[in-house]
Amino acid sequence: MKSPAEKEPAKPSNFLRHVIENDLGQGTYAARKWGGSPGDAVHHAQGMQDPARVRLRFPPEPNGYLHLGHAKSIWLNFSLAEQYGGVCHLRFDDTNPEKEEQEYVDAIREAVHWMGYGTSIADDPSHPGAQASHQYFASDYFDFMYRAAEYLVDAGLAYVDEQSAEEMRIHRGDFNTPGTASPFRARTPDENLARFRDMRDGKLPDGAAVLRAKIDLASPNINLRDPALYRIRRATHHNTGDKWCIYPMYTFAHPIEDALEQITHSVCTLEFEDQRPFYDWLLDRLAEGGLIASPHPRQYEFARLNVTHVVTSKRKLRQLVEEGHVEGWDDPRMPTLAGLKRRGYTPDALKLFCERSGVTKVGGWIDYASLEAALRDTLDPIAPRAMAVLDPVKLVISNWADLMGSDDALDACSAPVHPHHPDMGTRRFKLGREIWIERTDYEDVQPKGFFRLFPGNKVRLKYGHVIECIGATRDANGHLVEVQARLVPDTKSGTPGADAIKVKGNITWVAAADALQVEVRLYERLFAATNPGSGELVDELNPDSLQRCQAYVEPALAQAHSDVAFQFERHGYFVLDAKANGEGRVVFNRTAGMRDSWGK
Repeated sequence: MKSPAEKEPAKPSNFLRHVIENDLGQGTYAARKWGGSPGDAVHHAQGMQDPARVRLRFPPEPNGYLHLGHAKSIWLNFSLAEQYGGVCHLRFDDTNPEKEEQEYVDAIREAVHWMGYGTSIADDPSHPGAQASHQYFASDYFDFMYRAAEYLVDAGLAYVDEQSAEEMRIHRGDFNTPGTASPFRARTPDENLARFRDMRDGKLPDGAAVLRAKIDLASPNINLRDPALYRIRRATHHNTGDKWCIYPMYTFAHPIEDALEQITHSVCTLEFEDQRPFYDWLLDRLAEGGLIASPHPRQYEFARLNVTHVVTSKRKLRQLVEEGHVEGWDDPRMPTLAGLKRRGYTPDALKLFCERSGVTKVGGWIDYASLEAALRDTLDPIAPRAMAVLDPVKLVISNWADLMGSDDALDACSAPVHPHHPDMGTRRFKLGREIWIERTDYEDVQPKGFFRLFPGNKVRLKYGHVIECIGATRDANGHLVEVQARLVPDTKSGTPGADAIKVKGNITWVAAADALQVEVRLYERLFAATNPGSGELVDELNPDSLQRCQAYVEPALAQAHSDVAFQFERHGYFVLDAKANGEGRVVFNRTAGMRDSWGK
Protein backbone atom coordinates (compact mmCIF):
# COMPACT_ATOMS: atom_id res chain seq x y z
CA MET A 1 0.00 0.00 0.00
CA LYS A 2 1.27 3.45 -0.87
CA SER A 3 2.14 5.85 1.90
CA PRO A 4 0.19 9.15 2.00
CA ALA A 5 3.14 10.88 0.34
CA GLU A 6 3.14 8.34 -2.48
CA LYS A 7 -0.57 8.45 -3.25
CA GLU A 8 -1.66 9.45 -6.72
CA PRO A 9 -2.30 13.20 -7.01
CA ALA A 10 -5.94 14.19 -6.86
CA LYS A 11 -7.61 14.77 -10.19
CA PRO A 12 -8.40 18.45 -10.85
CA SER A 13 -12.07 19.04 -10.27
CA ASN A 14 -14.58 20.29 -12.82
CA PHE A 15 -18.31 20.90 -12.96
CA LEU A 16 -19.05 17.41 -14.35
CA ARG A 17 -17.38 15.75 -11.37
CA HIS A 18 -19.51 17.89 -9.07
CA VAL A 19 -22.67 16.84 -10.93
CA ILE A 20 -21.80 13.14 -10.75
CA GLU A 21 -20.79 13.27 -7.12
CA ASN A 22 -24.03 15.06 -6.24
CA ASP A 23 -26.12 12.45 -8.09
CA LEU A 24 -24.26 9.60 -6.42
CA GLY A 25 -24.69 11.23 -3.02
CA GLN A 26 -28.42 11.65 -3.53
CA GLY A 27 -28.93 8.25 -5.15
CA THR A 28 -30.53 9.89 -8.18
CA TYR A 29 -30.43 6.76 -10.32
CA ALA A 30 -30.43 4.18 -7.54
CA ALA A 31 -34.05 3.12 -8.05
CA ARG A 32 -35.09 3.82 -11.60
CA LYS A 33 -38.74 3.09 -12.25
CA TRP A 34 -40.81 2.71 -15.37
CA GLY A 35 -43.60 5.19 -16.12
CA GLY A 36 -46.05 2.36 -16.80
CA SER A 37 -46.07 -1.26 -15.77
CA PRO A 38 -42.80 -3.13 -16.38
CA GLY A 39 -44.48 -5.26 -19.02
CA ASP A 40 -45.19 -2.13 -21.10
CA ALA A 41 -41.51 -1.25 -21.36
CA VAL A 42 -40.06 -2.49 -24.61
CA HIS A 43 -36.53 -2.42 -23.23
CA HIS A 44 -37.04 -3.14 -19.54
CA ALA A 45 -33.54 -3.54 -18.06
CA GLN A 46 -34.04 -6.95 -16.53
CA GLY A 47 -31.19 -8.05 -14.32
CA MET A 48 -29.50 -4.64 -14.17
CA GLN A 49 -27.31 -5.50 -11.20
CA ASP A 50 -26.12 -2.00 -10.33
CA PRO A 51 -28.41 0.69 -11.74
CA ALA A 52 -26.85 3.27 -9.42
CA ARG A 53 -23.41 3.17 -10.97
CA VAL A 54 -22.30 5.86 -13.39
CA ARG A 55 -22.94 5.16 -17.06
CA LEU A 56 -21.57 7.43 -19.74
CA ARG A 57 -21.19 7.06 -23.46
CA PHE A 58 -18.95 8.15 -26.32
CA PRO A 59 -21.25 8.35 -29.37
CA PRO A 60 -19.34 9.05 -32.62
CA GLU A 61 -21.04 8.98 -35.99
CA PRO A 62 -19.15 6.58 -38.29
CA ASN A 63 -18.84 9.08 -41.15
CA GLY A 64 -15.11 9.77 -40.83
CA TYR A 65 -12.05 9.16 -38.69
CA LEU A 66 -11.87 10.41 -35.12
CA HIS A 67 -9.85 13.58 -34.59
CA LEU A 68 -8.20 15.58 -31.83
CA GLY A 69 -11.53 16.95 -30.62
CA HIS A 70 -12.83 13.42 -30.18
CA ALA A 71 -9.77 12.61 -28.09
CA LYS A 72 -11.04 14.97 -25.42
CA SER A 73 -14.49 13.43 -25.44
CA ILE A 74 -13.02 9.92 -25.26
CA TRP A 75 -10.73 10.89 -22.39
CA LEU A 76 -13.46 12.76 -20.52
CA ASN A 77 -16.19 10.13 -20.72
CA PHE A 78 -14.05 7.06 -20.13
CA SER A 79 -11.96 8.62 -17.37
CA LEU A 80 -15.05 9.84 -15.51
CA ALA A 81 -16.55 6.35 -15.72
CA GLU A 82 -13.33 4.83 -14.39
CA GLN A 83 -13.02 7.36 -11.59
CA TYR A 84 -16.52 6.67 -10.28
CA GLY A 85 -16.54 2.91 -10.77
CA GLY A 86 -18.91 3.02 -13.71
CA VAL A 87 -18.81 2.10 -17.38
CA CYS A 88 -18.62 4.00 -20.62
CA HIS A 89 -20.35 2.77 -23.74
CA LEU A 90 -18.86 3.08 -27.21
CA ARG A 91 -21.92 3.76 -29.30
CA PHE A 92 -22.03 4.28 -33.03
CA ASP A 93 -24.68 6.87 -33.90
CA ASP A 94 -25.31 5.41 -37.32
CA THR A 95 -28.56 7.14 -38.31
CA ASN A 96 -27.32 8.61 -41.59
CA PRO A 97 -26.71 5.75 -44.05
CA GLU A 98 -25.62 7.99 -46.92
CA LYS A 99 -22.35 9.02 -45.21
CA GLU A 100 -21.51 6.07 -42.95
CA GLU A 101 -19.23 3.15 -43.79
CA GLN A 102 -17.83 0.06 -42.11
CA GLU A 103 -14.33 1.46 -42.65
CA TYR A 104 -15.14 4.27 -40.24
CA VAL A 105 -16.65 1.87 -37.69
CA ASP A 106 -13.42 -0.15 -37.69
CA ALA A 107 -11.26 2.98 -37.49
CA ILE A 108 -13.23 4.30 -34.52
CA ARG A 109 -12.89 1.02 -32.65
CA GLU A 110 -9.15 1.03 -33.26
CA ALA A 111 -8.76 4.65 -32.14
CA VAL A 112 -10.66 4.13 -28.86
CA HIS A 113 -8.62 1.02 -28.14
CA TRP A 114 -5.38 2.87 -28.94
CA MET A 115 -6.35 5.63 -26.51
CA GLY A 116 -6.22 2.95 -23.82
CA TYR A 117 -9.89 2.32 -23.21
CA GLY A 118 -10.49 -0.83 -25.22
CA THR A 119 -9.95 -3.09 -22.23
CA SER A 120 -12.28 -1.00 -20.07
CA ILE A 121 -15.18 -1.58 -22.48
CA ALA A 122 -16.02 -4.86 -20.80
CA ASP A 123 -18.91 -7.18 -21.60
CA ASP A 124 -22.12 -6.21 -19.84
CA PRO A 125 -24.43 -9.25 -19.72
CA SER A 126 -26.78 -7.38 -17.38
CA HIS A 127 -27.98 -5.27 -20.31
CA PRO A 128 -30.39 -7.21 -22.55
CA GLY A 129 -29.30 -5.37 -25.70
CA ALA A 130 -25.61 -5.36 -24.92
CA GLN A 131 -23.05 -6.39 -27.47
CA ALA A 132 -19.54 -7.53 -26.74
CA SER A 133 -17.25 -4.96 -25.15
CA HIS A 134 -19.93 -2.36 -24.39
CA GLN A 135 -20.18 -1.48 -28.03
CA TYR A 136 -23.59 -0.44 -29.32
CA PHE A 137 -25.17 0.77 -32.55
CA ALA A 138 -28.03 3.21 -32.81
CA SER A 139 -29.28 1.10 -35.71
CA ASP A 140 -29.88 -1.81 -33.32
CA TYR A 141 -32.60 0.33 -31.75
CA PHE A 142 -34.39 1.25 -34.99
CA ASP A 143 -37.33 -1.07 -34.20
CA PHE A 144 -37.82 0.53 -30.81
CA MET A 145 -37.40 4.04 -32.21
CA TYR A 146 -40.13 3.36 -34.73
CA ARG A 147 -42.48 2.10 -32.00
CA ALA A 148 -41.65 5.18 -29.91
CA ALA A 149 -42.53 7.37 -32.88
CA GLU A 150 -45.85 5.57 -33.33
CA TYR A 151 -46.55 6.13 -29.63
CA LEU A 152 -46.00 9.88 -30.08
CA VAL A 153 -48.30 9.90 -33.12
CA ASP A 154 -50.98 7.96 -31.29
CA ALA A 155 -50.73 10.32 -28.31
CA GLY A 156 -51.22 13.35 -30.54
CA LEU A 157 -47.61 14.46 -29.98
CA ALA A 158 -46.34 13.99 -33.55
CA TYR A 159 -47.68 14.40 -37.07
CA VAL A 160 -46.67 13.75 -40.68
CA ASP A 161 -45.89 16.98 -42.52
CA GLU A 162 -45.96 16.94 -46.31
CA GLN A 163 -44.83 20.50 -46.93
CA SER A 164 -41.72 21.09 -48.97
CA ALA A 165 -38.49 21.78 -47.15
CA GLU A 166 -38.68 25.44 -48.17
CA GLU A 167 -42.27 25.77 -46.92
CA MET A 168 -41.30 24.24 -43.57
CA ARG A 169 -38.36 26.63 -43.27
CA ILE A 170 -40.58 29.64 -43.89
CA HIS A 171 -43.35 28.49 -41.54
CA ARG A 172 -40.84 27.79 -38.79
CA GLY A 173 -40.18 31.49 -38.31
CA ASP A 174 -37.00 32.99 -36.94
CA PHE A 175 -35.67 34.51 -33.74
CA ASN A 176 -37.99 37.51 -34.17
CA THR A 177 -41.02 35.76 -35.64
CA PRO A 178 -42.94 32.81 -34.17
CA GLY A 179 -43.68 29.81 -36.34
CA THR A 180 -46.98 29.18 -38.05
CA ALA A 181 -48.81 25.89 -38.16
CA SER A 182 -48.41 23.50 -41.06
CA PRO A 183 -51.71 22.74 -42.86
CA PHE A 184 -51.03 19.09 -41.94
CA ARG A 185 -50.65 19.78 -38.20
CA ALA A 186 -54.39 19.36 -37.54
CA ARG A 187 -54.58 15.78 -38.82
CA THR A 188 -56.03 13.24 -36.41
CA PRO A 189 -53.74 10.66 -34.77
CA ASP A 190 -55.29 7.93 -36.92
CA GLU A 191 -54.63 9.89 -40.12
CA ASN A 192 -51.04 10.58 -39.07
CA LEU A 193 -50.46 6.97 -38.09
CA ALA A 194 -51.66 5.73 -41.49
CA ARG A 195 -49.47 8.26 -43.28
CA PHE A 196 -46.45 7.42 -41.13
CA ARG A 197 -46.86 3.76 -42.02
CA ASP A 198 -47.01 4.77 -45.67
CA MET A 199 -43.63 6.42 -45.15
CA ARG A 200 -42.28 3.25 -43.56
CA ASP A 201 -43.67 1.01 -46.30
CA GLY A 202 -42.04 3.00 -49.10
CA LYS A 203 -45.25 4.44 -50.52
CA LEU A 204 -43.90 7.99 -50.53
CA PRO A 205 -40.84 9.25 -52.42
CA ASP A 206 -37.75 10.60 -50.71
CA GLY A 207 -38.34 14.07 -49.30
CA ALA A 208 -42.12 13.90 -49.70
CA ALA A 209 -42.84 13.90 -45.96
CA VAL A 210 -41.28 14.03 -42.53
CA LEU A 211 -42.57 13.08 -39.11
CA ARG A 212 -42.49 16.10 -36.76
CA ALA A 213 -43.01 16.43 -33.04
CA LYS A 214 -45.90 18.67 -32.01
CA ILE A 215 -44.48 20.98 -29.33
CA ASP A 216 -44.57 24.80 -29.45
CA LEU A 217 -44.40 26.88 -32.62
CA ALA A 218 -44.00 30.08 -30.58
CA SER A 219 -41.07 28.84 -28.49
CA PRO A 220 -38.06 31.20 -28.42
CA ASN A 221 -35.97 28.02 -28.81
CA ILE A 222 -36.40 27.24 -32.50
CA ASN A 223 -35.44 23.61 -31.78
CA LEU A 224 -38.83 23.19 -30.07
CA ARG A 225 -40.83 24.44 -33.04
CA ASP A 226 -42.02 21.02 -34.12
CA PRO A 227 -38.63 19.44 -34.87
CA ALA A 228 -38.31 16.65 -37.44
CA LEU A 229 -38.17 13.08 -36.05
CA TYR A 230 -38.07 10.90 -39.18
CA ARG A 231 -37.26 11.45 -42.87
CA ILE A 232 -37.51 9.24 -45.95
CA ARG A 233 -34.14 8.06 -47.31
CA ARG A 234 -33.75 5.13 -49.66
CA ALA A 235 -30.17 4.21 -48.87
CA THR A 236 -28.45 0.97 -47.93
CA HIS A 237 -27.34 1.03 -44.30
CA HIS A 238 -24.01 -0.56 -43.33
CA ASN A 239 -25.70 -2.46 -40.46
CA THR A 240 -29.38 -2.92 -41.39
CA GLY A 241 -29.04 -3.15 -45.17
CA ASP A 242 -32.27 -2.19 -46.97
CA LYS A 243 -34.67 -3.01 -44.15
CA TRP A 244 -35.62 0.64 -43.68
CA CYS A 245 -36.42 3.47 -46.05
CA ILE A 246 -37.08 5.89 -43.20
CA TYR A 247 -34.42 6.91 -40.71
CA PRO A 248 -34.62 8.77 -37.40
CA MET A 249 -33.08 12.20 -37.04
CA TYR A 250 -30.06 12.32 -34.74
CA THR A 251 -31.84 14.61 -32.26
CA PHE A 252 -34.61 12.02 -31.94
CA ALA A 253 -32.35 8.98 -31.82
CA HIS A 254 -29.72 10.29 -29.41
CA PRO A 255 -31.88 10.64 -26.26
CA ILE A 256 -33.57 7.30 -26.92
CA GLU A 257 -30.21 5.57 -27.22
CA ASP A 258 -29.14 7.11 -23.91
CA ALA A 259 -32.33 6.00 -22.22
CA LEU A 260 -32.26 2.42 -23.50
CA GLU A 261 -28.66 2.00 -22.38
CA GLN A 262 -29.54 3.58 -19.00
CA ILE A 263 -26.93 6.29 -19.38
CA THR A 264 -26.83 8.50 -16.32
CA HIS A 265 -24.89 11.50 -17.63
CA SER A 266 -24.96 12.32 -21.33
CA VAL A 267 -21.95 14.58 -21.90
CA CYS A 268 -21.98 16.65 -25.11
CA THR A 269 -20.21 19.69 -26.47
CA LEU A 270 -21.75 23.14 -26.24
CA GLU A 271 -23.33 23.15 -29.70
CA PHE A 272 -25.93 20.71 -28.33
CA GLU A 273 -26.98 23.01 -25.49
CA ASP A 274 -29.99 24.35 -27.39
CA GLN A 275 -31.11 20.78 -28.08
CA ARG A 276 -31.30 19.88 -24.38
CA PRO A 277 -34.95 21.08 -23.96
CA PHE A 278 -36.05 18.71 -26.75
CA TYR A 279 -33.90 15.93 -25.24
CA ASP A 280 -35.81 16.31 -21.96
CA TRP A 281 -39.21 16.79 -23.63
CA LEU A 282 -38.87 13.58 -25.61
CA LEU A 283 -37.69 11.45 -22.70
CA ASP A 284 -40.38 12.89 -20.41
CA ARG A 285 -43.06 11.90 -22.93
CA LEU A 286 -41.65 8.40 -23.42
CA ALA A 287 -41.35 7.90 -19.66
CA GLU A 288 -45.02 8.92 -19.28
CA GLY A 289 -45.90 6.21 -21.77
CA GLY A 290 -43.89 3.58 -19.92
CA LEU A 291 -41.40 3.12 -22.74
CA ILE A 292 -38.29 4.16 -20.81
CA ALA A 293 -37.15 4.23 -17.21
CA SER A 294 -37.43 7.23 -14.93
CA PRO A 295 -35.53 9.28 -13.95
CA HIS A 296 -34.12 9.46 -17.43
CA PRO A 297 -30.58 10.51 -18.41
CA ARG A 298 -29.62 14.17 -18.26
CA GLN A 299 -27.54 16.00 -20.82
CA TYR A 300 -24.60 18.20 -19.84
CA GLU A 301 -22.46 20.31 -22.15
CA PHE A 302 -18.82 21.36 -22.06
CA ALA A 303 -16.72 23.55 -24.34
CA ARG A 304 -15.26 21.71 -27.31
CA LEU A 305 -11.52 21.53 -27.89
CA ASN A 306 -10.35 24.23 -30.32
CA VAL A 307 -6.64 24.16 -31.19
CA THR A 308 -4.89 26.76 -33.32
CA HIS A 309 -3.72 25.65 -36.79
CA VAL A 310 -6.11 22.68 -36.60
CA VAL A 311 -9.38 21.89 -38.39
CA THR A 312 -11.67 19.31 -36.78
CA SER A 313 -14.64 19.44 -39.15
CA LYS A 314 -14.99 15.94 -40.58
CA ARG A 315 -16.45 17.44 -43.73
CA LYS A 316 -13.34 19.57 -44.25
CA LEU A 317 -10.99 16.74 -43.31
CA ARG A 318 -12.74 14.58 -45.88
CA GLN A 319 -12.21 17.36 -48.42
CA LEU A 320 -8.46 17.28 -47.75
CA VAL A 321 -8.42 13.52 -48.32
CA GLU A 322 -10.65 13.42 -51.39
CA GLU A 323 -8.87 16.32 -53.13
CA GLY A 324 -5.45 14.76 -52.49
CA HIS A 325 -4.00 17.52 -50.30
CA VAL A 326 -2.95 14.81 -47.85
CA GLU A 327 -2.14 11.13 -48.31
CA GLY A 328 -5.20 9.84 -46.46
CA TRP A 329 -7.00 10.00 -43.14
CA ASP A 330 -3.84 8.74 -41.41
CA ASP A 331 -1.47 11.26 -42.99
CA PRO A 332 0.79 12.37 -40.08
CA ARG A 333 -0.18 16.00 -40.72
CA MET A 334 -3.86 15.25 -40.16
CA PRO A 335 -5.41 15.97 -36.72
CA THR A 336 -7.08 12.54 -36.82
CA LEU A 337 -6.11 10.10 -34.10
CA ALA A 338 -4.83 7.77 -36.83
CA GLY A 339 -2.65 10.57 -38.16
CA LEU A 340 -1.42 11.63 -34.72
CA LYS A 341 -0.56 8.02 -33.91
CA ARG A 342 1.39 7.60 -37.12
CA ARG A 343 3.20 10.87 -36.49
CA GLY A 344 4.33 9.60 -33.10
CA TYR A 345 1.88 11.04 -30.59
CA THR A 346 1.06 8.78 -27.68
CA PRO A 347 -2.20 8.29 -25.77
CA ASP A 348 -0.50 9.60 -22.62
CA ALA A 349 0.44 12.83 -24.40
CA LEU A 350 -3.10 13.34 -25.68
CA LYS A 351 -4.64 12.61 -22.28
CA LEU A 352 -2.29 15.08 -20.60
CA PHE A 353 -3.11 17.69 -23.22
CA CYS A 354 -6.86 17.13 -22.75
CA GLU A 355 -6.57 17.37 -18.97
CA ARG A 356 -4.53 20.57 -19.17
CA SER A 357 -7.09 22.10 -21.53
CA GLY A 358 -9.68 21.93 -18.74
CA VAL A 359 -13.38 21.04 -18.70
CA THR A 360 -15.51 24.17 -18.67
CA LYS A 361 -18.58 25.68 -20.31
CA VAL A 362 -16.56 28.56 -21.75
CA GLY A 363 -15.08 28.13 -25.21
CA GLY A 364 -11.71 29.38 -26.43
CA TRP A 365 -8.60 28.49 -28.38
CA ILE A 366 -5.59 26.54 -27.18
CA ASP A 367 -2.23 27.11 -28.81
CA TYR A 368 -0.86 24.20 -30.84
CA ALA A 369 2.38 24.59 -28.89
CA SER A 370 0.54 23.25 -25.82
CA LEU A 371 -0.09 19.99 -27.66
CA GLU A 372 3.60 19.63 -28.46
CA ALA A 373 4.52 20.56 -24.88
CA ALA A 374 2.36 17.71 -23.56
CA LEU A 375 4.15 15.34 -25.92
CA ARG A 376 7.59 16.46 -24.75
CA ASP A 377 6.61 16.25 -21.10
CA THR A 378 5.44 12.66 -21.48
CA LEU A 379 8.23 11.44 -23.79
CA ASP A 380 11.28 13.11 -22.25
CA PRO A 381 11.34 10.81 -19.19
CA ILE A 382 10.99 7.61 -21.23
CA ALA A 383 12.21 8.12 -24.81
CA PRO A 384 15.46 6.34 -25.73
CA ARG A 385 18.11 8.69 -27.09
CA ALA A 386 19.94 8.42 -30.39
CA MET A 387 22.21 10.58 -32.54
CA ALA A 388 21.06 11.54 -36.01
CA VAL A 389 22.37 13.85 -38.70
CA LEU A 390 19.56 15.33 -40.77
CA ASP A 391 21.51 17.63 -43.07
CA PRO A 392 24.74 15.65 -43.47
CA VAL A 393 28.14 16.78 -44.62
CA LYS A 394 31.22 14.58 -44.34
CA LEU A 395 33.98 15.35 -41.85
CA VAL A 396 37.36 13.66 -42.38
CA ILE A 397 39.86 13.23 -39.53
CA SER A 398 43.24 13.74 -41.19
CA ASN A 399 45.44 12.13 -38.51
CA TRP A 400 43.21 9.10 -37.92
CA ALA A 401 45.64 6.54 -39.35
CA ASP A 402 48.55 8.02 -37.38
CA LEU A 403 46.66 7.56 -34.10
CA MET A 404 44.61 4.42 -34.82
CA GLY A 405 47.02 2.45 -37.04
CA SER A 406 45.04 2.55 -40.31
CA ASP A 407 42.36 4.54 -42.12
CA ASP A 408 39.97 1.59 -41.75
CA ALA A 409 40.31 1.28 -37.97
CA LEU A 410 37.17 1.88 -35.90
CA ASP A 411 36.96 3.06 -32.31
CA ALA A 412 34.17 1.66 -30.11
CA CYS A 413 32.04 4.32 -28.39
CA SER A 414 29.04 4.07 -26.11
CA ALA A 415 26.33 6.24 -24.58
CA PRO A 416 23.42 5.72 -22.19
CA VAL A 417 20.10 4.83 -23.76
CA HIS A 418 18.62 7.44 -21.41
CA PRO A 419 20.76 9.91 -19.41
CA HIS A 420 18.60 9.59 -16.28
CA HIS A 421 17.80 5.88 -16.40
CA PRO A 422 20.91 3.67 -16.28
CA ASP A 423 18.62 0.64 -16.09
CA MET A 424 17.63 1.26 -19.73
CA GLY A 425 21.11 0.17 -20.77
CA THR A 426 23.83 1.34 -23.11
CA ARG A 427 23.87 1.96 -26.83
CA ARG A 428 27.03 1.24 -28.83
CA PHE A 429 28.39 2.62 -32.09
CA LYS A 430 31.71 3.24 -33.87
CA LEU A 431 33.89 6.25 -34.56
CA GLY A 432 35.98 6.20 -37.73
CA ARG A 433 38.08 8.39 -39.99
CA GLU A 434 34.97 9.67 -41.79
CA ILE A 435 31.88 10.80 -39.95
CA TRP A 436 28.68 12.64 -40.80
CA ILE A 437 27.97 15.95 -39.07
CA GLU A 438 25.28 18.60 -39.45
CA ARG A 439 26.02 21.10 -42.18
CA THR A 440 25.07 23.93 -39.81
CA ASP A 441 27.84 22.86 -37.41
CA TYR A 442 30.49 24.44 -39.66
CA GLU A 443 31.22 28.07 -40.55
CA ASP A 444 34.24 29.48 -42.40
CA VAL A 445 34.28 32.50 -40.08
CA GLN A 446 33.02 32.34 -36.53
CA PRO A 447 29.69 34.15 -36.10
CA LYS A 448 29.02 35.77 -32.73
CA GLY A 449 28.13 33.13 -30.11
CA PHE A 450 29.03 30.22 -32.43
CA PHE A 451 31.24 27.62 -30.68
CA ARG A 452 31.11 24.71 -33.09
CA LEU A 453 33.38 24.05 -36.07
CA PHE A 454 35.42 26.77 -37.74
CA PRO A 455 39.16 26.75 -38.63
CA GLY A 456 41.26 26.60 -35.48
CA ASN A 457 38.43 25.78 -33.07
CA LYS A 458 38.16 22.64 -30.96
CA VAL A 459 34.90 20.81 -30.21
CA ARG A 460 33.97 17.49 -28.69
CA LEU A 461 32.35 14.78 -30.73
CA LYS A 462 29.65 13.82 -28.28
CA TYR A 463 30.53 10.53 -26.51
CA GLY A 464 33.81 10.54 -28.48
CA HIS A 465 37.03 12.57 -28.81
CA VAL A 466 37.91 16.24 -29.05
CA ILE A 467 38.76 17.36 -32.58
CA GLU A 468 40.27 20.56 -33.98
CA CYS A 469 38.90 21.96 -37.23
CA ILE A 470 41.59 22.68 -39.84
CA GLY A 471 39.47 23.71 -42.84
CA ALA A 472 36.78 22.79 -45.33
CA THR A 473 36.22 22.18 -49.04
CA ARG A 474 33.54 23.86 -51.14
CA ASP A 475 32.51 23.23 -54.74
CA ALA A 476 32.49 25.80 -57.55
CA ASN A 477 29.11 27.08 -56.33
CA GLY A 478 30.34 27.56 -52.78
CA HIS A 479 28.46 24.53 -51.52
CA LEU A 480 30.09 22.85 -48.52
CA VAL A 481 31.19 19.32 -49.46
CA GLU A 482 33.68 18.33 -46.74
CA VAL A 483 35.11 19.48 -43.40
CA GLN A 484 38.62 18.52 -42.24
CA ALA A 485 39.78 18.13 -38.65
CA ARG A 486 42.48 16.62 -36.48
CA LEU A 487 41.74 14.31 -33.55
CA VAL A 488 43.27 15.46 -30.26
CA PRO A 489 44.85 12.39 -28.61
CA ASP A 490 43.83 11.08 -25.19
CA THR A 491 40.55 13.03 -25.02
CA LYS A 492 37.97 10.27 -25.41
CA SER A 493 34.86 10.61 -23.28
CA GLY A 494 34.96 8.38 -20.22
CA THR A 495 38.77 8.22 -20.07
CA PRO A 496 41.06 10.01 -17.60
CA GLY A 497 42.13 12.54 -20.25
CA ALA A 498 38.63 13.50 -21.28
CA ASP A 499 38.72 16.76 -19.31
CA ALA A 500 42.28 17.71 -20.19
CA ILE A 501 41.06 20.13 -22.83
CA LYS A 502 38.09 22.39 -22.17
CA VAL A 503 35.84 23.09 -25.14
CA LYS A 504 32.66 25.10 -25.50
CA GLY A 505 31.25 23.16 -28.44
CA ASN A 506 29.75 19.69 -28.39
CA ILE A 507 28.35 18.24 -31.64
CA THR A 508 26.43 15.10 -32.58
CA TRP A 509 27.63 12.81 -35.34
CA VAL A 510 27.45 9.32 -36.78
CA ALA A 511 30.27 7.33 -38.33
CA ALA A 512 30.17 6.78 -42.09
CA ALA A 513 31.29 3.18 -41.48
CA ASP A 514 28.23 2.01 -39.51
CA ALA A 515 25.57 4.73 -39.90
CA LEU A 516 22.11 3.73 -41.06
CA GLN A 517 20.83 5.82 -43.96
CA VAL A 518 17.16 6.69 -43.55
CA GLU A 519 14.50 9.02 -44.88
CA VAL A 520 13.32 11.56 -42.32
CA ARG A 521 10.05 13.38 -42.76
CA LEU A 522 9.89 16.72 -41.01
CA TYR A 523 6.28 17.57 -40.24
CA GLU A 524 4.92 20.96 -39.30
CA ARG A 525 1.47 22.42 -38.81
CA LEU A 526 -0.81 21.50 -41.70
CA PHE A 527 -2.35 24.98 -41.75
CA ALA A 528 -0.44 28.25 -41.75
CA ALA A 529 -3.57 30.12 -40.65
CA THR A 530 -3.98 30.40 -36.88
CA ASN A 531 -7.72 29.71 -36.97
CA PRO A 532 -8.25 27.87 -40.27
CA GLY A 533 -11.61 27.06 -41.76
CA SER A 534 -13.07 30.53 -42.14
CA GLY A 535 -11.77 31.00 -45.70
CA GLU A 536 -10.84 28.73 -48.60
CA LEU A 537 -9.33 25.66 -46.99
CA VAL A 538 -6.71 25.15 -49.69
CA ASP A 539 -5.47 28.74 -49.39
CA GLU A 540 -4.84 28.24 -45.67
CA LEU A 541 -2.59 25.19 -46.06
CA ASN A 542 1.04 25.44 -44.98
CA PRO A 543 3.21 24.69 -48.06
CA ASP A 544 6.04 23.61 -45.74
CA SER A 545 4.00 21.16 -43.68
CA LEU A 546 6.18 18.30 -44.94
CA GLN A 547 9.86 18.27 -45.86
CA ARG A 548 11.84 15.14 -46.62
CA CYS A 549 15.56 14.64 -46.10
CA GLN A 550 18.05 11.82 -46.43
CA ALA A 551 19.68 11.42 -43.04
CA TYR A 552 22.06 9.17 -41.12
CA VAL A 553 21.30 7.69 -37.70
CA GLU A 554 22.92 5.36 -35.19
CA PRO A 555 23.10 1.73 -36.35
CA ALA A 556 20.92 0.45 -33.49
CA LEU A 557 17.91 2.19 -35.03
CA ALA A 558 17.79 -0.56 -37.63
CA GLN A 559 15.93 -2.49 -34.89
CA ALA A 560 13.45 0.32 -34.12
CA HIS A 561 9.73 -0.34 -33.80
CA SER A 562 6.93 2.04 -34.72
CA ASP A 563 5.50 1.99 -31.19
CA VAL A 564 8.69 3.38 -29.60
CA ALA A 565 9.47 7.09 -29.88
CA PHE A 566 13.10 8.23 -29.86
CA GLN A 567 14.64 11.52 -28.97
CA PHE A 568 17.12 12.37 -31.71
CA GLU A 569 19.57 14.46 -29.71
CA ARG A 570 19.32 18.14 -30.64
CA HIS A 571 16.49 17.53 -33.11
CA GLY A 572 13.39 16.41 -31.25
CA TYR A 573 11.16 13.34 -31.05
CA PHE A 574 10.90 10.85 -33.90
CA VAL A 575 9.16 7.57 -34.57
CA LEU A 576 9.48 4.91 -37.23
CA ASP A 577 6.67 5.34 -39.74
CA ALA A 578 4.42 2.31 -39.38
CA LYS A 579 3.15 2.55 -42.95
CA ALA A 580 5.98 3.90 -45.13
CA ASN A 581 8.67 1.39 -44.16
CA GLY A 582 9.47 -1.72 -46.13
CA GLU A 583 11.36 -3.02 -49.16
CA GLY A 584 14.64 -1.71 -47.83
CA ARG A 585 13.33 1.74 -46.98
CA VAL A 586 13.49 3.09 -43.41
CA VAL A 587 11.40 6.20 -42.70
CA PHE A 588 11.26 8.22 -39.49
CA ASN A 589 8.65 10.88 -38.76
CA ARG A 590 9.39 13.92 -36.65
CA THR A 591 6.66 14.18 -34.06
CA ALA A 592 7.87 17.46 -32.53
CA GLY A 593 11.07 19.43 -32.16
CA MET A 594 12.97 19.90 -28.93
CA ARG A 595 11.21 23.22 -28.46
CA ASP A 596 8.54 25.28 -30.17
CA SER A 597 10.11 27.05 -33.13
CA TRP A 598 7.00 27.87 -35.16
CA GLY A 599 7.30 31.20 -36.95
CA LYS A 600 10.98 31.65 -36.14
